Amino acid sequence: MYIEGKVSIIVPVYNAENFLNRTVDSILAQTYENWELLLADDCSTDQSRDIMSSYTDERIHCFYCKKNSGPAGARNLALHHATGQYIAFLDADDFWLPQKLKKQIAFMKKGSYPFSFTSYEFADANAVRSGTVAHAPAKVGYKEILKSSTIAPSTAVLDRSQIDTELIYMPENVRLEDAATWMQIMKTGVVAYGLDEILTIYCRHKGAYSGNKLDAVWGKWKLYRNVEKFSFFKAAYYVCVNTWAAVVRRL
Repeated sequence: MYIEGKVSIIVPVYNAENFLNRTVDSILAQTYENWELLLADDCSTDQSRDIMSSYTDERIHCFYCKKNSGPAGARNLALHHATGQYIAFLDADDFWLPQKLKKQIAFMKKGSYPFSFTSYEFADANAVRSGTVAHAPAKVGYKEILKSSTIAPSTAVLDRSQIDTELIYMPENVRLEDAATWMQIMKTGVVAYGLDEILTIYCRHKGAYSGNKLDAVWGKWKLYRNVEKFSFFKAAYYVCVNTWAAVVRRL
């Protein structure tokens, strides 16, 4: 069961000591206050755990993976403890603008949307915004998500009153676990609706899990072949289309 109106914010943490304060502070600054923050550490070797435990806000809860299992494993650990109607994801190196949750939850309630996401702006590791914006399209279904991984995890919010929680658990042996999750949800007929407003800042830096481009392309190939079970040529087509869409988003 879940608490109506409450947002469970899931943040996977791995060696994020240089960014984690900024991320958590952006949550504490939210104008929508009915939330809980679930920080799940994936066996960090830096000071991330000390930073996590330094917060005294009673809405912040810390969990620790027994073994390193990647972002999906950390997110799933947090999801298991989530009590909110809404599940929101935020990466430990990204951050939100203060009205992110307030505007997005209002957007979802107005349209009775089960799944929503927002536009986001790219920034560097120091949070210097680049002016390059990935605009959220009006809506995305299964066919669209195959062509473009346009839904950044840090922008997504899902309503558990309309989406089975089991569908939100992320596959743990997949490189692009977020895209795989959106696909498994959308194959049930769920459509994600985009709020075309910059409410999330997506920070890029060396060493980021999502930063290895060749690895990302290989991950897309395995996603289409091994998870979606596409033929060789169909998988090759979608890898090319999806990769080009990712390039365009960064222009």
